[in-house]
Amino acid sequence: QLSLAESGGGLVPPGGSLRLACAASGFTLDYYGIGWFRQAPGKEREGVSCISSSSRNTYYSDSVKGRFTISRDNGKNMVYLEMRNLKPEDTAVYYCAAEPLLYDCSGAVGPDDYDYWGQGTQVTVSS
Repeated sequence: QLSLAESGGGLVPPGGSLRLACAASGFTLDYYGIGWFRQAPGKEREGVSCISSSSRNTYYSDSVKGRFTISRDNGKNMVYLEMRNLKPEDTAVYYCAAEPLLYDCSGAVGPDDYDYWGQGTQVTVSS
């Protein structure tokens, strides 16, 4: 059975860093495009980054460009989101999502573009 699990969230002060991990089971992650989304209380779920199948391309929203980095480790069947210089407005539940054979994810930035979702991990940026 295909499943995704996020980890790595927590409480950090402004300017801090976190690395989120998305672990896949039941399928080979490299064949899937992976998106990272976040949802703050009272707000819609927004796409922040994605990496396409076979890592052909990546995408970052304007709000995180230059601060977040997405990467894969195919040997571990994991995708990571490295977050630096975190701001209070980055506070949200972060989700990873997967879509098979997504070779260009630059246009796949909405929740409807992905079929498989993890349960989310909370990131809180506060002093």
